[in-house]
Amino acid sequence: MKELILKENKERIDKVLSDQLSYSRSKVTKMLKDGCIKVNGNIVKPSYVPTDTDHIQIIKEYEEETNLIPTKMDLDILYEDQDLLVINKPTGLVVHPGNGNPDHTLANGLLYYTQSLSDKNGSLRPGIVHRIDKDTSGILLVAKTNEAHEKLALDFQKHQVKKEYIALLKGVFPHNEAKIDAPIGRDKLMRKKMTVTSLNSKPAITYLKVLKRYKEYTLVKLNLETGRTHQIRVHMKYIGYPIFNDPVYGQQKIKEVGQFLHSASITFVHPTTKKEMSFSCPLPDYFQEYLNTLEEI
Repeated sequence: MKELILKENKERIDKVLSDQLSYSRSKVTKMLKDGCIKVNGNIVKPSYVPTDTDHIQIIKEYEEETNLIPTKMDLDILYEDQDLLVINKPTGLVVHPGNGNPDHTLANGLLYYTQSLSDKNGSLRPGIVHRIDKDTSGILLVAKTNEAHEKLALDFQKHQVKKEYIALLKGVFPHNEAKIDAPIGRDKLMRKKMTVTSLNSKPAITYLKVLKRYKEYTLVKLNLETGRTHQIRVHMKYIGYPIFNDPVYGQQKIKEVGQFLHSASITFVHPTTKKEMSFSCPLPDYFQEYLNTLEEI
């Protein structure tokens, strides 16, 4: 059971909890009606406005009914053993079902590939320990057992998993290195977007290192100290150098592929052997081919 105590608030509970729990508003409404969320032990309407004296209890997490259909797809598996998989996810592939993406996700492909997947995150997310955006390419860890899932998830929480991203930024970034320390929360006007804000936000820290400068672009390496939703994309927009081809946080989409952001490498401790493991994968062809057309400074 989770328990939340709010600070000063003037918004209705379905909106507040959608922000804090990263659930859709419809899911929070369903949980309220089913008694999965209670305020001071009572069931309340989604329109209820909680105060800082209210105790909000998450009695149980609402699991949507699902028929996750195993779907054959070509998975780029970098490594596999009895505990985990390391996948190179292509751009355009959603990690697990969600609003607007009910099927043809990586989760569907994993379920076709093997029945040996953890169920710690429920039936909609078999084996999924962490995620990257639909239009971000690159490395993803998948757990095959619940024991491996628990240990990997804890390492992610403790920031002991090292992930490195490569991105092409629009504009010529003037510094060789930078630390972006700016809290991220949900955009109040556009609920599907995140933004840098001090309201209902969480700390977010991104480290940037310039790899190469082009006439109108900058190729950078990025490391995360925290793992907030859309963190890199939001932080790059915040400093004025959005990721190229990002239609949400940058300029209008130019290429048919997604934003030029690639999860290039990962280093972690194996949950069973306790050995440090590192994996990397090259830039996708479309990414490298576009770089080859650019004029270096």
